[in-house]
Amino acid sequence: NQARHPKDPTYNQNKYLFNARMWLQKAKRPNYQTKLPNQPSNQTIKSPNKLSQHRHHSQTTLKRLFDFCVALVASVMLLVPMLLTALAVKLTSPGPILYWSKRVGRHNTLFEMPKFRSMKTDTPAVATHLLSNPDAHLTPIGSFLRKSSLDELPQLWSILVGDMSLVGPRPALFNQDDLIELRTKAGVNNLRPGLTGWAQVNGRDDIPIPQKVAYDTQYLKQQSMALDIKILWLTALRVLRRDGVAH
Repeated sequence: NQARHPKDPTYNQNKYLFNARMWLQKAKRPNYQTKLPNQPSNQTIKSPNKLSQHRHHSQTTLKRLFDFCVALVASVMLLVPMLLTALAVKLTSPGPILYWSKRVGRHNTLFEMPKFRSMKTDTPAVATHLLSNPDAHLTPIGSFLRKSSLDELPQLWSILVGDMSLVGPRPALFNQDDLIELRTKAGVNNLRPGLTGWAQVNGRDDIPIPQKVAYDTQYLKQQSMALDIKILWLTALRVLRRDGVAH
């Protein structure tokens, strides 16, 4: 088409039509630089799963810090009783002072857990309730060590190095296949084993394995610092009363 002269009567009409067409095309074109309202720029919105993972990580870190500080203070305060207990073990029976038991830890990894030796050196490495006559295997002070829980004090070392926690499911022996299987199915194996636990304050040696795992699972779902402190307090009361110890 030839260019029209400004004096042509159709010039202004065509000019207006052209401008209107260009405006409509521009209005339809998306503006990618326009920010949506209420959308903060340069910020990452965390998904619910990430928030849950972050909260779980914070709780785990706080629990580990609490475990380490309490275990360190307790180790200093209980140093004299532990030295006296070690001397008593050495004087009353032949063999080492400590017994290192192979236990199942977090994620079913094995670790060596120390205890003051309360049984003779030739005792089979099985759970106490599986022995035909557990009392026959005890050292002269073995029964007292177990009922007073003094044999458990060296486990403060396991807490300091991170193999155990103050509160959690009690670590299973490496050959307790039934207990390990039930805990793995329930997800309890993801917890760090504890010096004491929810099952301990609800029966200790008096309850069967399925019921122990039920208590462990309940703790897994409801664990918190408040619950840990409650379990520690109940444990202290049960130790003083010597409740729930079969041998």
